[in-house]
Amino acid sequence: MAKPPEHFHPHDTLANTARTTLQTGIGGAFMAGAENALRKQNVGAMGIITRSGGIIALFAGVGATYQFTRDSAANLRQVDDTYNEAIAGFLAGLALGLPKRSIAVMLGAGALTSITMAGFHYTGGFRGYKKDLVHAPGEDDVDVKEKNKAEYRRPISEIISDLGEGRGIYAPGYEERRRQRLLAKYGIDVGEAQGSRA
Repeated sequence: MAKPPEHFHPHDTLANTARTTLQTGIGGAFMAGAENALRKQNVGAMGIITRSGGIIALFAGVGATYQFTRDSAANLRQVDDTYNEAIAGFLAGLALGLPKRSIAVMLGAGALTSITMAGFHYTGGFRGYKKDLVHAPGEDDVDVKEKNKAEYRRPISEIISDLGEGRGIYAPGYEERRRQRLLAKYGIDVGEAQGSRA
């Protein structure tokens, strides 16, 4: 068996699953409440449970399936990567398509959820793509960014030769060169004008 990566930390599958089930169950309860409020007939407050309880169960079941599968796959494979999200997304999608009682719908929902979750994880989700930020043990994002900045920094002479001067990029001696250009082209000595104003 291959040695696990040093940076992998096992996930507490049961605690994470319980937390996610609670969160998605609460989300399902809000959805059930909204559906209950939009019904034409008055079914009362308990209609959230009696009439729309399936939505709560569906949300909680999909959340539990996703989190349990994701953490279990990560612990078994001993790596946190996009494949865990794809596996968990597929099984959660199967659970999402279960109320339709159609194998085609279940497989389609599983494939769509798997692709969506894997893509979301691969691109970094809401934090952005950070594939180039490779962390050594004990190193945080700031250290990695500073190291990358020092490694990929270009000399000012190279930048000026590519872009030219101006727009906040000026080489040493720029003021004197500007003064000479203005004097040659317009006959105005900027240095004397600035000296007379002072």
